[in-house]
Amino acid sequence: MATDSKDSKGPDLAFERRALRNGATVVAGVDESGRGPLAGPVVVSAVVLNPKRVPKGLDDSKKLTAEQREELYEKILGAAQAVSIVMAPPLVIERLNILGATLWAMRQAVLGLSLTADHVLIDGNRPPKDMPCRTETIVGGDGKSVSIAAASILAKVTRDRMCAIMDCEEPHFGFAGHKGYAAPLHLAALSEHGPGRHHRMDFAPCAQALRLRSVA
Repeated sequence: MATDSKDSKGPDLAFERRALRNGATVVAGVDESGRGPLAGPVVVSAVVLNPKRVPKGLDDSKKLTAEQREELYEKILGAAQAVSIVMAPPLVIERLNILGATLWAMRQAVLGLSLTADHVLIDGNRPPKDMPCRTETIVGGDGKSVSIAAASILAKVTRDRMCAIMDCEEPHFGFAGHKGYAAPLHLAALSEHGPGRHHRMDFAPCAQALRLRSVA
């Protein structure tokens, strides 16, 4: 089931409450971070919030500062009833393509929750196949559902921390700054050094950089 309602006041519990009224007992929000970058994993989080302990300030992770995300990350972990975080590394992305890897990680994140969800709210319009429960997709869901917003924050902070580790391993690419996206400095480093161990070789700029290095 897909939902696309107007987002005017930021995320709230409306979708969660409706699911509970319709018979659900455990509602999880799911979101991802990192579909667009040329390097690093795509990270997915699933979160079951306690409706009585929803951290204040939850919103689409892209609307928050890094400091706000870090603070909310800790609050979510402390208040949520269940949390699951799954990473699909470049090899999985290459095998399944980025959409397939994201949907795979979404399903794995739901299955990895310590509570069995019977209703899942997913940001976007494409639900994973073979989900173990009712699934509701919400376009722009990270700005509408607090559960999805919480998942978006956990996924974003986790991925940013992984990019910092990637930067330590291959500092010449500057992953800590651009987070693997196709920034000019990243593309220049790709041309100079060729792709590294964290790059997604099924993405055109990485494959092109490898070809150019091979014929140089």
